[in-house]
Amino acid sequence: MAKNHRSDRTLSGPVSRVSPGTVLGRLASGPSRAARITHTEHLPPREGRHAVWPDRIRAEVIAAVQDAGIEHPWAHQALAAEHALDGDSVIVATGTASGKSLAYLVPVLSRLLDGAEAPNGRGGTALYLAPTKALAADQCRSVKKLSQPLGTAIRPAVYDGDTPPEEREWVRQYANYVLTNPDMLHRGILPSHPRWSSFLRALKYVVIDESHTYRGVFGSHVAQVLRRLRRLCARYGASPVFLLASATAAEPSVAARRLTGVPVVEVADDASPRGELVFALWEPPLTELHGEKGAPVRRTATAETADLLTDLAVQGVRSVAFVRSRRGAELISVIAQERLAEVDRSLARRVAAYRGGYLPEERRALERALHSGELLGLAATTALELGIDVSGLDAVLIAGYPGTRASLWQQAGRAGRAGQGALAVLIARDDPLDTFLVHHPEALFDQPVESTVLDPDNPYVLAPHLCAAAAELPLTEEDLELFGPTTEGLLPQLEAAKLLRRRTKAWHWTRRERAADLTDIRGEGGRPVQVVEAGTGRLLGTVDAGSAHTTVHEGAVHLHQGRTYLVRTLDLEDSVALVEEASPPYSTVARDTTAISVLETDVEIPWGDGRLCYGSVEVTNQVVSFLRRRVITGEVLGETKLDLPPRTLRTRAVWWTVTEDQLDEARINPEILGGALHAAEHASIGMLPLFATCDRWDIGGVSVPLHPDTLLPTVFVYDGHPGGAGFAERAFHTAGAWLTATRQAIASCECEAGCPSCIQSPKCGNGNDPLHKRGAVRLLTVLLRGAPENAAEAAERKESEAEVPGVRPAPPVRPGPPSP
Repeated sequence: MAKNHRSDRTLSGPVSRVSPGTVLGRLASGPSRAARITHTEHLPPREGRHAVWPDRIRAEVIAAVQDAGIEHPWAHQALAAEHALDGDSVIVATGTASGKSLAYLVPVLSRLLDGAEAPNGRGGTALYLAPTKALAADQCRSVKKLSQPLGTAIRPAVYDGDTPPEEREWVRQYANYVLTNPDMLHRGILPSHPRWSSFLRALKYVVIDESHTYRGVFGSHVAQVLRRLRRLCARYGASPVFLLASATAAEPSVAARRLTGVPVVEVADDASPRGELVFALWEPPLTELHGEKGAPVRRTATAETADLLTDLAVQGVRSVAFVRSRRGAELISVIAQERLAEVDRSLARRVAAYRGGYLPEERRALERALHSGELLGLAATTALELGIDVSGLDAVLIAGYPGTRASLWQQAGRAGRAGQGALAVLIARDDPLDTFLVHHPEALFDQPVESTVLDPDNPYVLAPHLCAAAAELPLTEEDLELFGPTTEGLLPQLEAAKLLRRRTKAWHWTRRERAADLTDIRGEGGRPVQVVEAGTGRLLGTVDAGSAHTTVHEGAVHLHQGRTYLVRTLDLEDSVALVEEASPPYSTVARDTTAISVLETDVEIPWGDGRLCYGSVEVTNQVVSFLRRRVITGEVLGETKLDLPPRTLRTRAVWWTVTEDQLDEARINPEILGGALHAAEHASIGMLPLFATCDRWDIGGVSVPLHPDTLLPTVFVYDGHPGGAGFAERAFHTAGAWLTATRQAIASCECEAGCPSCIQSPKCGNGNDPLHKRGAVRLLTVLLRGAPENAAEAAERKESEAEVPGVRPAPPVRPGPPSP
């Protein structure tokens, strides 16, 4: 919630009075540490600009806000409330801790108070959607606290998978502010809409918190869930206003309209004050060890972050370390606890890990400990990044670039949330993008945040939602416009697949099973795999089906709450991984191989003699082995083969070809061609997150010296989700800048023949062989020399010449979740 509080507000737990610059100086004072800081950015403090609440806000609500210590709203809060009262859907896209929650809560509470005076006491309701259970629980606590002076007129309640069955009926019948997540809306609320009829009939506002997280395939699914919600609301005579809160983003109103399907006004001028932020870029040192092909190895970001978290805890600096993987969060926590125990045994208990996959009671206990100040340090995945009100943090460590500038600033903004100065440190991983960024700070600090990429018209996304919508209420021709231009072409395929049947003027769901179970909106491709302790049968947690092959294969190291387990067996049929507690001195990384075929080329433009293309492809992927790496150093100890089935994926890709003449110009002979293409492919995958809102693990690549479909040397980069997620399309439109940065990242790396910081990939199924660093630089130089002056304009011109702009032939629909 907002932090425009009175200055006498106290914080729980220790509060560092030391300036962030001093804290950084202490961190850098160890042996050789100062040289690890490649850049320090100082963001000066900013004064706030106050306003007054609109006079239509109920006086009781304003009094409750003042009781919470908030005298006046910031200007952006008042403006957003004005739009909400006018019935305009609005997105508040301002910085972390700028009071976005209050901007939507005040008009919502005022409207609910009006509704409480209706004869049934429920003349107005509001639905709050959070991307995580933790955020919904945190927001529910905030709403209860803020609305306490309003008595029983405001009845907030969480409705998610953790809600006990006996409470659910009360929520449906009496709650007027329901907090949930898109998954529960998709699987629980919309399919049971008759039981929610009184709530939906009175629905005035839908709040979508952290809306910038709804990107890629997940965002596309949520967009269709929201269209289903709007359709059912209309059936009950309601037309709710959408209130969205987002981190700072490019074109927030465009993304919000694509997500909700309705026009959205944007409020993006942040009027809140900000304390000083010192932001350091930190590169771990090279070690004396050698990796694959004798490549130099840097100290891991995991080990470096654990050291820094330990040092901060010893200083009494309240900190959170953001880590991209669940395993990384657990590792950092374990290492920090061991090192703290050597200093002071009581400190070891004050550092913990926080990630998805924990059981609900474990998650809630950690949240309470963090709020109370009992915990000094936390190693967390993005489950904590999303808006949870963590007051009084002094420092944020970011272990590896989180994939987007929006996420980077969101994570950095967790510190200094009460207006005090704060420290943020980005610790580079040993990969091309992180290395590039710590040596090119202008790419982080002088560039705007990215626009959110999602594609609601993706037929793989849309088809199961049309089935779910038909099961909720038969589909009619009037619904076609609501669900987008791909709908009309999909309906005959759904009929042919015997999923829908047309009777008179409507399409009906024909199956006995629940239509909502056709898809997993997180794009995780099926039933989660349960991780079970073999000796006791105890359920430790779950792993997404899509990542099971790479994370809980036989022999994988699995971490849970600081304990280490080895996977003994993975039963894909029953979705169970059996594990035993162990203490191996290594972690594991899966490797895969990939083949690709072109199904259809949508657009192609000439790049000199070569071509840049975008279209549909079929990818066959198989996890073939795993590496064992020493935990602290990253040293490779060995490789073990695996026997897992291949998986097929129809998706979207960008690819480029080069001709014989271009190869001659680049002095690429047949002996080094495969290595040059392979190196360029690896580096371009590593650099794409700088240009598209994706993660390196959301995309894949293949390079072939002679591809059977193009009959030329070809490099492919594809979306790792069925039907695509918009990332390859973004790569196509930014190809000039993307491949220029790729060439620069390889050429500027200080290694001799290639390393993880430039052309080696951690997930390469070919053991990073062959790779040719200098050949890749020469090849990209020649390719870029032939690029059109404005590749993006050329691409758009080519697209506009297509027969039906923006609409592609729908792939065949199959029942059940798509293969990952």
